[in-house]
Amino acid sequence: MRVLLVGAGGVGTAVTRIAARRPFFEAMVVADYDLARAEAAVAALGDGETRFLAERVDANDEAAVTELLRRHACDVLLNATDPRFVLPLFRAARAADATYLDMAMSLSHPHPERPYEECGEKLGDAQFAQAQEWEKAGALALVGMGVEPGLSDVFARYAADELFDEIEEIGVRDGANLTVDGYDFAPSFSIWTTIEECLNPPVVYESDRGWYTTEPFSEPEVFDFPEGIGPVECVNVEHEEVLLVPRWVDAKRVTFKYGLGEEFIETLKTLHLLGLDRTDPVTVPSAAGPVAVSPRDVVAACLPDPATLGDRMRGKTCAGTWVRGTKDGRPREVYLYHVVDNQWSMAEYGSQAVVWQTAVNPVVALELLATGAWSGTGVLGPEAFPARPYLDLLTAYGSPWGIREQ
Repeated sequence: MRVLLVGAGGVGTAVTRIAARRPFFEAMVVADYDLARAEAAVAALGDGETRFLAERVDANDEAAVTELLRRHACDVLLNATDPRFVLPLFRAARAADATYLDMAMSLSHPHPERPYEECGEKLGDAQFAQAQEWEKAGALALVGMGVEPGLSDVFARYAADELFDEIEEIGVRDGANLTVDGYDFAPSFSIWTTIEECLNPPVVYESDRGWYTTEPFSEPEVFDFPEGIGPVECVNVEHEEVLLVPRWVDAKRVTFKYGLGEEFIETLKTLHLLGLDRTDPVTVPSAAGPVAVSPRDVVAACLPDPATLGDRMRGKTCAGTWVRGTKDGRPREVYLYHVVDNQWSMAEYGSQAVVWQTAVNPVVALELLATGAWSGTGVLGPEAFPARPYLDLLTAYGSPWGIREQ
C-alpha cells in the first residue's frame, strides 16, 4: 500500500508517528500547503525511517492532488485536512483511481427557511450523491473514519452485531476532563471545526420521522464518563454519526452529544453573536490596504494551535457510544468507549490526547484495508464493515477499548 497523506497538522503528524510503527504499507507521502510543516513531520521520524517523504500541495487544487497521487503511484488518499477540503480531495482520489479515507465529511448547509426544524444539505450528502459512480468503478471511499465519526460508528456496528437483538437508541457521547496550563480558553481540537460542529443546527434521527434538526446546544444532559473523568454536561451538536449510523444499523433514535461545559458554550455563543463564526470574508483595513479575511480564520489565528498544547495539557479524553435496547427479551444498556490519557500519548508518541485519538483510527482502518480484512466499493461509512477485526487491531496498537454496563 502506498498512501498520500494530505495535511501535516496535529492529526496528520500523529498519523505519521503511529503508522511508522506498523509494517503494512510501502510508502507514505506527507503533503501540506506548508512544505516546512510536512518536512518537519517526516524529519521527526528519524533518519532510519525511509518510507516517508514530504511534498507541497494545495488541498483545494484537485489537479495538483491528482498529479501527486499518480506521480508517487499512491493507491490511497488519507485526508487529514479540515472539512473545507473534503470535496476537492474526494474528487481527486476518484480521478486518480485511488481509495479515499477521511475523518470528517463534506459540509452541511442549513435549511433556508426552517434551519432548526428541517435539514437542508446534510453532512456527507455531496459525497453520497457520488456513491454510484464510486461503486460502478469498483472504488472505495471510506468516509468519517476518525474517532468521532469513526470508532464511535464501529462501536455502533459491534453493538448491533454482538450485544443487542433490537436497539432503541444509539447516542454518541464525547467528554473529557482536559485542562491546559496557562490558558483560560484553549480548545483541544481545531477551533474552525469546533465552531462548525457546535453552531450549526444539530441533527437527530428517529426511525418514524427521519432526520430533523434542533436548536444548537439542545437537550442538555449530564453523562458520567469512565476512568475518572466523571460527570460532564453534554448537549446536541451536529455530527456525522447521526447521518451515518442509520444507513447501516437499525435503531429507533440516533443522537450525538458533546461534553462542552458551560464556559465553552457561552464563548461559542458570543462568537456567534459577534459574527466571528462566519466563514464569508469581510473587508478590513491593513497597512497594505484593504484585505478580505474570514472572521472564523481570525479567531483560529488568535488561539494556540491545539497540536502544540500537549506539554501543558492534563487529563483524559473519552469517545464512546451509548446503546439502549434489548437482548434475549431483556432490557440492556451499555457504553462502549475509548479513553486516552494525555500523559500517556505525549510520553509514547509526543502527540496530545485528542489529536492522537483521532489519528490512530484511520491508521487502523488503512491496515485492515491493506490486509483485506476490510473491503468494499462505493461511498461507505465505518458501519458497513465488520467491527470485531477493527476493535481487535485497535487493542493490538496498544490502545484498548472498554465496555460498561449501564
